[in-house]
Amino acid sequence: MSYENEIGVSKRARRAYAFDDIAVVPSRRTRDPEDVSVSWSIDAYQFGIPFLAAPMDSVVSPSTAIMMGQLGGLGVLDLEGLWTRYENPEPYLAEIAQLSAAQATARMQEIYSEPIKPELVTARLAEIRAAGVTVAGALSPQRTQELYETVVAAGVDLFVIRGTTVSAEHVSKNQEPLNLKKFIYELDVPVIVGGASTYTAALHLMRTGAAGVLVGFGGGAASTTRATLGIHAPMATAVADVAGARRDYMDESGGRYVHVIADGGLGTSGDIVKAIACGADAVMLGSALARSTDAPGHGYHWGAEAHHSKLPRGNRVPVEQIGTLEEVLYGPATSADGTANLVGALRRSMATTGYSDLKEFQRIDVVVAPYRVS
Repeated sequence: MSYENEIGVSKRARRAYAFDDIAVVPSRRTRDPEDVSVSWSIDAYQFGIPFLAAPMDSVVSPSTAIMMGQLGGLGVLDLEGLWTRYENPEPYLAEIAQLSAAQATARMQEIYSEPIKPELVTARLAEIRAAGVTVAGALSPQRTQELYETVVAAGVDLFVIRGTTVSAEHVSKNQEPLNLKKFIYELDVPVIVGGASTYTAALHLMRTGAAGVLVGFGGGAASTTRATLGIHAPMATAVADVAGARRDYMDESGGRYVHVIADGGLGTSGDIVKAIACGADAVMLGSALARSTDAPGHGYHWGAEAHHSKLPRGNRVPVEQIGTLEEVLYGPATSADGTANLVGALRRSMATTGYSDLKEFQRIDVVVAPYRVS
């Protein structure tokens, strides 16, 4: 049953919920947190934790991608970021962290105007592969056709196509759009694609053969998409809608399972818990990991939208550095705000509510309980 509100005589709107609007509810049993499994697998790749580090220059460098892999997760390198534009991007990352708010957007547009160099794409992915962890790189739909052969030849394990909104049916009068279904069919590696924030959009992406769908709309902590474009998709409803598309696609396809990965609005461990409760198999983290002292953003966080050459839809935002990447993931936490020991918090929530693994936890009862910190 879907409830609608009347905006006016000619327009009705569906009620949607953000993670802050809902909460999970304990069941009749509890468990020991050590008995809970938070492992996740996609295609042939196994991970100890269901966390992907978002392909953003403030979050993932080759070294943090390696570190993320060694800690049980997956680091996804932005193959259109500074690491594939400059032989040594460290001075530019340090400069971005020193810019005033008034200078940041214009200077970042200048820095990111440097062309992408295919040889650096190859070198960065080779660096990650040499460390023995799963290799994942991300391109936007606009750059995929141009660079995917370089990416695949470099030995990527998981290919991510990530944009503010990615559809299986892009229409353009000016250029030949990426045919996702043909592209994925001909590729030798699993593809994760998104963002999608509705049932219909996600179902169409699943039909392309994608191994996973990112749920989001470019609306994270550093985004101004709502203010700039008027687009917003509250994440609890978006994840639940896409999980519904996964269920129906399984029936349609005779049992093919597509992973749902929440991507946005995940600032605290409680948000991660609620994303999985709404049906996500894993989460892609940006600002939550940008808080680590190992992150390349030096205490700042930004996405590709922040330096768009014509219409920026994001900002460089300060984030408090709270500890190493290992401490952010595994603790110990030194504050009670849900920003550190993200894995421990997920384990404890699952144990407290009586669930032993992620698939079970997706079935937990959820209540609408809007909460605002006073």
